[in-house]
Amino acid sequence: MSEEKSLELRVSVDVGYRRHSVAMGLSSGEVLEEFEIDHRPEGFEEFFSRIEKQRKTKDCRVAVAMEGYNGHARPLDSLVRERGYRLYNLNNLKFARFKEIFPGAAKSDRIDARKGLELFQLSDHLPLAKEVLQEVRGTPPENEVLKRLTRRRRRLVNERVRVVNNLQADLQAVCPGLLEITGEASNQWFLNFLLSADTLPKLARLKRSTLLKIPSVGVKSAAIIEGWQKRFHFSQEVDWVGAMIQEDAKRCLELDEMRRSNGCKLRSPRLPRTPRSPRLCDRFLDLVPCVLQSWPARSAPSNGLPPRGAFLCISACPCWTTARGSTRELKRPSMLTPGPKQR
Repeated sequence: MSEEKSLELRVSVDVGYRRHSVAMGLSSGEVLEEFEIDHRPEGFEEFFSRIEKQRKTKDCRVAVAMEGYNGHARPLDSLVRERGYRLYNLNNLKFARFKEIFPGAAKSDRIDARKGLELFQLSDHLPLAKEVLQEVRGTPPENEVLKRLTRRRRRLVNERVRVVNNLQADLQAVCPGLLEITGEASNQWFLNFLLSADTLPKLARLKRSTLLKIPSVGVKSAAIIEGWQKRFHFSQEVDWVGAMIQEDAKRCLELDEMRRSNGCKLRSPRLPRTPRSPRLCDRFLDLVPCVLQSWPARSAPSNGLPPRGAFLCISACPCWTTARGSTRELKRPSMLTPGPKQR
């Protein structure tokens, strides 16, 4: 009876780009079936229909393990959690190490799916197998949105770094000295300056009135550009590399706009926020009315400010002691005592 209760239907998925290999078995070690599905809604329906058929036959719970590398498992992983199945993530690096220790006959998607079942079987006894299989817990929808936005921002930043590096290398080769007029090639005014003419050689003939019309270019930047125009030099490659430089400059501006848009979404009030603990000044202001109520009316100043001695009372107030002990932000209570001039 105990063996029947502990029986579990285990599914291992070797994730591919267009097709996924699936191996299905029991916790007792029996392999039930192996098949492939397409990364399409029809393939997902076949995947869950086969699992439900075996689950109803064996009357047991279901656990699914799959790789999450590069996001190819989406949206199958979320569909698995919506069904109420236990979801495990196969750590790619540790899984590769596991296959080195326990090699198979050959390297194929079907064999990798079978290796996932073997990993399930060994996870109850082998510590290495437990580290490879990591259970995925449910998270709020806001966390999923935040994860996608932060990953998107990281990709934008990495792409911008790559484009800026290419831009700097081409500028150094085509027009030496032009990069020296700016601290960073990714500055907004410098990118706008590169795009202010049809070709790079025309930049050396722009007048001051035209320079001041370029976005983000002020009087100081225009003076720096005019200094470069007196000693400009272009190599022979400018005829075909100049267009590449302007394309990279345009892409940098596009990436900057995309990053700003992504940042606005990250600051959206719908995303979860860490609750801010009450600051010490907030606690202090809450305690001022408590002390002033017990202060004699005849000693209240005419300007409406708290009396000087009220700060001494606040430091001795039981409410202040409680607030100070809970926040632990004030290390020197004497900070609130009046100085020599006040006395």
